[in-house]
Amino acid sequence: MKVSPCAVEGPLLIEPRIIEDDRGFFMESWNAAAFAKAGINAKFVQDNHSHSDRGVLRGLHFQNPQPQGKLVRVVTGSVFDVAVDLRRSSPTFGQWVGIELSASNRRMLWLPRGFAHGFLTLEDGTDFVYKCDAFYASEHEHTLAWNDPDIGIDWPISADKIRLSAKDREGAAFREVEAFA
Repeated sequence: MKVSPCAVEGPLLIEPRIIEDDRGFFMESWNAAAFAKAGINAKFVQDNHSHSDRGVLRGLHFQNPQPQGKLVRVVTGSVFDVAVDLRRSSPTFGQWVGIELSASNRRMLWLPRGFAHGFLTLEDGTDFVYKCDAFYASEHEHTLAWNDPDIGIDWPISADKIRLSAKDREGAAFREVEAFA
């Protein structure tokens, strides 16, 4: 597999080795030894699966305390996946990275602890799956506003076409969130 750093310090773009022939393809989506060699020593405790139509934005979520590292990918459709660095000690604190993940490009993204995460579906019938290295804890979950002007995420769908949950519409401003050390 090929592992590349992103423009923001921490997340890693993972392009797995694909074995393809006229029958289809095969890829390893997780191999503890190979990922450890790339610097990802996660012990996953939870797998999640989200299904959405085009224009659904989920996020920007994070847990503090009890942060989660996530390994994310798309198995059907495509998303614009976003991570915002909430680590005060990081040189990229407050910066974001956005990457298109799709069933056709088969890329994955590793998001270490200390990031707010969200994604915008670009196609109907998109299936987004991810592994977490800590359990979900609703009492520690927070939402950063998806449209916060201090962050300035350039979403690829216009705001009037984006569909949000009530929780995600109520996200906190960047200046108000409890950042990580």
